[in-house]
Amino acid sequence: MSEQTFELKGNLFTLSVLHLFSVDITQLRKELDEKISQAPKFFIGAPIVINLAKLQDTDVDFATLKQTLLDLQLNPVGICNGTEQQNEAAKAVKLSVLNYSKDNAKPVQPKQSNTEVVEIEKEVYLPPQIVQTTVRSGQQIYAKNRDLIVLGAVSHGAEVIADGNIHIYGTLRGRAIAGAQGYDEAAIYCQRLEAELVSINGSYWISDSLQGELWGKAAQVKQKNDSLEITALVKG
Repeated sequence: MSEQTFELKGNLFTLSVLHLFSVDITQLRKELDEKISQAPKFFIGAPIVINLAKLQDTDVDFATLKQTLLDLQLNPVGICNGTEQQNEAAKAVKLSVLNYSKDNAKPVQPKQSNTEVVEIEKEVYLPPQIVQTTVRSGQQIYAKNRDLIVLGAVSHGAEVIADGNIHIYGTLRGRAIAGAQGYDEAAIYCQRLEAELVSINGSYWISDSLQGELWGKAAQVKQKNDSLEITALVKG
């Protein structure tokens, strides 16, 4: 008997969702190109799901849309919240139809059993990874299964990633990605916010969305209602 060559399992991965509000693909390409140019490394090859919830009664040129995303070095994998007609048109150009909504995106918690638990898997705690210096342009730091603490700054073109929280005791000018494996309660804390990009559990904002009243100040970034929320780090 031959050895098994593969194992197929279901799993959860973070996908970027493109909420489409218009079928003007020329304008879409222009706006996407501008956003991607602010953090190109973050977007290259990123898997994209196209949410059609706002275009229920609209014909979409999926062939052109798919090619446009590919030209921008994105990876369109499918659509969601489309009509039956839109679903068929998407499948004709090899786009998957995904069943996605805010409700079914949340995992179902198992009911507690009256049966005695004889063994409980212990939660593994890993101490934070500490970077003693500034993270320079071109560097990438990844704290797997733990928090990341940077005692210096994060320069333009640098990237810090953590499965937990990120604490930066200097200026954040590069990219910071917290909750990288799906931890939606992760947060980013920095003494001075001037980031190219911040992301938590797949939700991200780039520089132009961050330049509000807390730009250049001490701030914390958290996920709220599938988006991000920025508040002052120290409330006086």
